[in-house]
Amino acid sequence: MSACGPREPATPPAAAAPQAAGAAANPSDPAVDTAFAALSKRWLDGVMQINPIAATQIGDHRFDGEVDDYSAAGRQRQLDFNNKLLAELDTIDTTKLSRENQVDALILRNRLRSDVWSIQTLQSWAWDPMVYSGLAGDAIYNLMAREYAPMPQRLKSATARMEKIPQIFAQARANLDPARVPKIHAETVAKQNAGVLSLIDTFITPNAGQLKGAERKRLDDAVASLRKAVAEQQEWLDKTLVPNAKGNFRIGQTLYDEKLKFSLNSSLSRAQIMERAKAELARARGEMYAIAQKELKDKPGAPALPDKPTPEQQQKAIEAALELAYADKPPRDKVVDFAKQTLSDATAFTRAKNLVTVPDAPVKVILMPEFQRGVALAYCDSPGPLDKGLDTYYAISPIPKEWSDDQVDSFLREYNTRMVHLLSIHEAMPGHYLEGAHSAKAPSTLRAVLRSGVFAEGWAVYTEDMMADAGYLDNDPLFRLVQLKFYLRTLGNAILDQGVQVEDWSREQAMTFMTQQTFQQEREAAGKWVRAQLTSAQLPTYFVGAQEHFDMRKAVEAQLGPKFDLKAYHDQVLSYGAPPVRFVRELMLDEPIR
Repeated sequence: MSACGPREPATPPAAAAPQAAGAAANPSDPAVDTAFAALSKRWLDGVMQINPIAATQIGDHRFDGEVDDYSAAGRQRQLDFNNKLLAELDTIDTTKLSRENQVDALILRNRLRSDVWSIQTLQSWAWDPMVYSGLAGDAIYNLMAREYAPMPQRLKSATARMEKIPQIFAQARANLDPARVPKIHAETVAKQNAGVLSLIDTFITPNAGQLKGAERKRLDDAVASLRKAVAEQQEWLDKTLVPNAKGNFRIGQTLYDEKLKFSLNSSLSRAQIMERAKAELARARGEMYAIAQKELKDKPGAPALPDKPTPEQQQKAIEAALELAYADKPPRDKVVDFAKQTLSDATAFTRAKNLVTVPDAPVKVILMPEFQRGVALAYCDSPGPLDKGLDTYYAISPIPKEWSDDQVDSFLREYNTRMVHLLSIHEAMPGHYLEGAHSAKAPSTLRAVLRSGVFAEGWAVYTEDMMADAGYLDNDPLFRLVQLKFYLRTLGNAILDQGVQVEDWSREQAMTFMTQQTFQQEREAAGKWVRAQLTSAQLPTYFVGAQEHFDMRKAVEAQLGPKFDLKAYHDQVLSYGAPPVRFVRELMLDEPIR
């Protein structure tokens, strides 16, 4: 789920760890900092113009009527822009920048190099139809989902974009080489293509009456033309792309390693990620077995619970203990009310235990929009980092009315009462929402736009463990058990991503690993298998970020000893605006910025 993003600059809170003495030992040159600030602004202006659909989501509304250009000329403009900025960045002596700007320069360099690599080497524009379907959907959704401007103004922008979405479809047909397109990608987009029309029906048509005269006619004409264009695109998808899609969805070791480096901007390599994930899997399962031994002791029909279990005995015991947790489910018609209650509980606990400063501005609990239901129970939906004063939503999904009793039971076994508590912790308090509210106060606009998913997702996973350690739900052992199961999903994601993309895992291997080793329900695992084929180097962000957060806390605790204060530590970690975790560690521990 998307993490909540920064919104307005302010002064960072007081620090727990020593402030960076490196700034005094190696003083920055104000002229160099000024030059870098100017370069950063040129990048921000240019990248918003090149990516107008993403710019809307970020909160820059200068280009709300435009769409991205993926023609050969458009791609060349992107390359020229990125290479020019890289050359300018090379002329700046980054050792003379402030420590904060040293971090920003490295983040910017990673983004520029990643964009060049994506166009020239990965070439997803030539083989991934989801690039284009994503643009078409976001072109409308990013305009209409938030009230950043009056509805008539947003409808006018939507009209201009609807007139241009057929151009996106035409570029897809021109650029995509069916021989390189994986079948799973083609089939997925063929199923999703009509989703653009559902966005029109959800957001545009019900509000069209707010435009009058020529503006209304232009909107109606744009809708009619777009419906025709979607139908034409569907015919091409069904009759040309899907039947001829012959590409391999696995990107292979070389591309994977390169993409992982850009995606994570982490201190951990692919081999280290796999080694740590496997070690954590064994450790967490051992902890789950210890809980199972206590919870199942003397229960009728309990499986064998020896102190040194075989793998089969460990598996059966953990499964039996999890059944105790699965049995405690919210009623299907009370899921939303229960989720709201868990948010209240998590907020009260965070305040009572003095774990981190809790923002005054409340998160707004909403019903999840209908077209987004049926996948996850909840998510955090933040405004773009440049949008000011807009609400953060904690979206909760009621169970679809058309679901059968069996579907509901399977869903609520996964999202049992304790798992709903964990979701509220992860997505809102003290996870994504709280992290975003703190990050909003960091002064760097560039860092806000390039905020690290590894930091954000890692923080959310870290808080699950932190809340359990603090005794959430009265130290309920089954809550810890479910928290560990949720953690297994996180580290399982990292193993699965490499297994599928680099080690050629089959569906059977992937499903066995997820359902047996990480205890995921069959439907959850089946969805993850599809995701692992469609994406690469994103699934590890949760595990890698969490590991770096755990490592950083241990390092700061070791440095400060008895002076370590948990709340002050958390407040300082969140004061930097969510750069990659390794940079936060370097800033906090006064290490060289690498």
